[in-house]
Amino acid sequence: MAVTMKENDIQNLLAAQCHLGTKNCTEHMERYVYRRRNDGVFVFNLEKTWEKLQMAARIIVAIENPQDIVAISARPYGQRGVLKFAHYTGANSIVGRHTPGSFTNQMQKGFQEPRLLIITDPRTDHQAIREAGYMNIPVIAFCDTDSDLAGVDIAIPANNKGKHAIGMLYWLLTRMILQMRGTVSTSNPWDVMVDMFFYREPEEVKEAEAEQEPAEAAEAGFGAAQLPGEGEGYDPYGYNPAGEPATGFAAGFDAAVGFEAAAAPQAAAPGAPIEYAAPETFGSQF
Repeated sequence: MAVTMKENDIQNLLAAQCHLGTKNCTEHMERYVYRRRNDGVFVFNLEKTWEKLQMAARIIVAIENPQDIVAISARPYGQRGVLKFAHYTGANSIVGRHTPGSFTNQMQKGFQEPRLLIITDPRTDHQAIREAGYMNIPVIAFCDTDSDLAGVDIAIPANNKGKHAIGMLYWLLTRMILQMRGTVSTSNPWDVMVDMFFYREPEEVKEAEAEQEPAEAAEAGFGAAQLPGEGEGYDPYGYNPAGEPATGFAAGFDAAVGFEAAAAPQAAAPGAPIEYAAPETFGSQF
């Protein structure tokens, strides 16, 4: 039986534990709850989560200028997902602490006038939601079972506390937006892995860098290593421009075992006749 895209998305949401809520549930979030487990954790209805993702994607695509959309995450687990979402959709992103007055104080350096806000957690990003209410800016938020929906226009029910859950939600939302824009289709699928949206621990990044350093150092050391004698005035091919033999090695006839150098001939006196050797001394062939 062929699996449709909706069923495949819901399976991915299950794998990332986007369906797990908390042990507390507010009055406005009860409509999105499927049931409650024996340990007290509420479970979301992922079909409603997928439908809300589709609705949010339609609203985002309706905005002509992507720069008018701002995605916010003060929670560390959602910061990488927000940055990747902004990169692939062309939106703006605010990670870390939200500076009060970013949407209300025109004298502030980082003042912005967005047309839409995307919130990772209404609890940690409450300051941005409050300012959006002052400026009549619509808000889309990922809401858990214990989230307060005050100031939220579209709530996407899902787990907004797990690093895999947040990354999966932003990845699905980004893919849906690109599909509706026509950038991604069945014939031209999106080749970006969901792992790119997951939060990475600083220790994991350090371990990955530590594994790469020895390999890079080995490659650099092999090319930089000197050949024997290269540092003693010899080129990489063992040639000495000065003509001196290498240290510890004999050169020329001195390298022959038991060789005794012949004495240099004595110079003849000026005006003395030249003496030639008799032919008999060279053998009978002469």
